[in-house]
Amino acid sequence: MFNIGMSELILILVIALIVFGPGKLPEVSKALGKSLQEFRKASSEVTEDVKKQPVDVEKVVEQKETPSETISKDKQ
Repeated sequence: MFNIGMSELILILVIALIVFGPGKLPEVSKALGKSLQEFRKASSEVTEDVKKQPVDVEKVVEQKETPSETISKDKQ
């Protein structure tokens, strides 16, 4: 994805160690991991919702409604 080699990864880790210190580095990486996990979870939920609720784009454009209004009318 980012095409980072071993030397670049070591350099990034050394800089992070200098900036955050050895005591804070585990906390920072734990927080980064949790935020990345939450982002992935949220993006997968949005993707699933979009796949479950297809919206007729032409109907939305013709009636000048928001997609949520069109979905609620289709459900009724």
